[in-house]
Amino acid sequence: MQDSFDNISEISTENPSKNLDLSSVPASSSNGADAGLKPDPFRKQKGQEKLARIPIKIEAITNQDRERLPREYYLNLPKASEGNSIARIKNLIKARKLSSVCEEASCPNLAECFTKGTATFMIMGDKCTRRCSFCDVAHGRPNPLDLNEPKNLAEAIQELRLKYVVITSVDRDDLKDGGAQHFVNCINAVRELSPGIGVEVLVPDFRGRMPLALEIFGAGLPDVFNHNLETVQRLYKEARPGADYQGSLLLLKDFKARYPGIPTKSGLMLGLGEEISEVEAVMQDLRDHDVDMLTLGQYLSPSNYHLRVNRYIPMEEFARLKALGEQMGFSHVAAGPLVRSSYHADQQAHGLLA
Repeated sequence: MQDSFDNISEISTENPSKNLDLSSVPASSSNGADAGLKPDPFRKQKGQEKLARIPIKIEAITNQDRERLPREYYLNLPKASEGNSIARIKNLIKARKLSSVCEEASCPNLAECFTKGTATFMIMGDKCTRRCSFCDVAHGRPNPLDLNEPKNLAEAIQELRLKYVVITSVDRDDLKDGGAQHFVNCINAVRELSPGIGVEVLVPDFRGRMPLALEIFGAGLPDVFNHNLETVQRLYKEARPGADYQGSLLLLKDFKARYPGIPTKSGLMLGLGEEISEVEAVMQDLRDHDVDMLTLGQYLSPSNYHLRVNRYIPMEEFARLKALGEQMGFSHVAAGPLVRSSYHADQQAHGLLA
């Protein structure tokens, strides 16, 4: 069985609650549901419960089966004296009823970014309508959009005095425009309170709604338009059920055709079982679809129920891929174990936004 939203034509836009039938998903003791009781479809499903209905089943592993990170991967944790910066941003996000992908997706760079006073904000809730087996963001029936979120987001960014911000979202297949108008509302609200700020968006694939979504973005263009391919085409059914490789490429190309002055960006995780020749082919596909910027990072499994790490990529292989990307014509390539699409995004975009 594919993701709940393979048949886009059957999605209700008037009553989003009808779009997700989660009653058949077994209750999980990890979230407090009692066995035998009908689960709350609005509950955040994570780990085993979230991945119970993906098309290719994943065999859970034990902690003993998890491989240790190579020594060269270790991230320097912030000093104890820097902990106040992390707590301040977490408290601000909570107070404004916002979400950060840093926390929801268990990003390994959270400590570094929060310590430096930067964050990637996740809009439209903390429950995704997809069940990607690499991602730690929860699945579940989404709540209605918070119409105050653009204002709350803009005020939080103003309070943090950010110069560059990344705005991403969960997939919202229940919405007629996939959430494009909400993105635009957030972009415009942020710019109103923080003139001169750089705004990057990391968007979902807007599957089945691409022309409408791209038209809507014309009313509030970002400084960088990012959509991640995540992995090679062969692994899509296993890693990105409900997504389409060619559709993601088309989204990037069509955005660039409509708005040629806006840099486009995409990213891949490595270590899921791809061949290096497949990675090189994806990189060429991205260039052929007019993508300007590329990020390459190591996949790190969020839990014992997610896809396993197939291998850890050596540092020299990241360096070779970075050099290859530059030869292909990408304006910027960030490659390394802990590189993520929004990690040091301001530095990645430096020089492109002048």
